[in-house]
Amino acid sequence: MTRKVYVYRSFERFWHWLQAILIIFLAFTGFEIHGGYSFFGFEEAVAYHNIAAYLFITLIVFAIFWHFTTGEWKQYLPTYKNLTAQMRYYLWGIFNDAPHPTKKTVLRKLNPMQKLTYFGLKVLVIPIMVSSGILYILYRYPQRHEIRYLNIDSLEIIAIIHTIAAFFLVSFVIVHLYLITTGETLTSNLKAMFTGYEELEDDDYGNKNLEEKK
Repeated sequence: MTRKVYVYRSFERFWHWLQAILIIFLAFTGFEIHGGYSFFGFEEAVAYHNIAAYLFITLIVFAIFWHFTTGEWKQYLPTYKNLTAQMRYYLWGIFNDAPHPTKKTVLRKLNPMQKLTYFGLKVLVIPIMVSSGILYILYRYPQRHEIRYLNIDSLEIIAIIHTIAAFFLVSFVIVHLYLITTGETLTSNLKAMFTGYEELEDDDYGNKNLEEKK
C-alpha cells in the first residue's frame, strides 16, 4: 500500500534546483575558461564564473544553516546497513525488476549508497571545489595593481585540484540525472522535486512522524 507523502520541503526544493543550475553554469563557464570552447569569451566567462561562484557559496551557507536548524543533516550520515544490497540492486537488480532493498520515508530519504555519495560530496568534493576556487579568485588581487593578495608562487596545483573536483561534480550530476529515471515511473522522482510529494510505501514510523509534524 502506498500513500502520497510530503517529503521535500520548500527550501529543500529551492536549494536543490538552484544548486543544480549553478553547478551546471559553473561547469559550462569553467570549461570555457580552460579553453574547451568559446561561447561568452574568456573575460566574460571568468566574470560570470566568479559571480556564480559567489552565489554558490552563499547558497551553501544558507543550506548549512537550514540543515542544522532542521536536523536534516542526519539524513547524510553514512551507514553500512544494506549497503551491499543497494550496490547489487544498482548493478543488476534494477535491470531485472528486483525489489528495492530499502524503503524511503520522510525520516529516511536516502538509501545507503546515496548517503555515502552525498556525504563524500559535502565533506570532501564541494569543500575542495570551493576552497580552491576561492584561492583562484583571491590570487594576485586586484590584478591591475599587481598586488599579491595571496603569497602563492603558482596556481598550477590549485588549478589541477579544482579541475579534478569539477570532473567529480559533473560525473555526479550525470549519474544523478540517470538515477532520476529509476523511480516508480520515468518522471516520478523529478515530479517529487517540483511538488514535494512522493508516493511512498506505507511505513508506520515514518508516517506517524509525518502526521505529528503536520
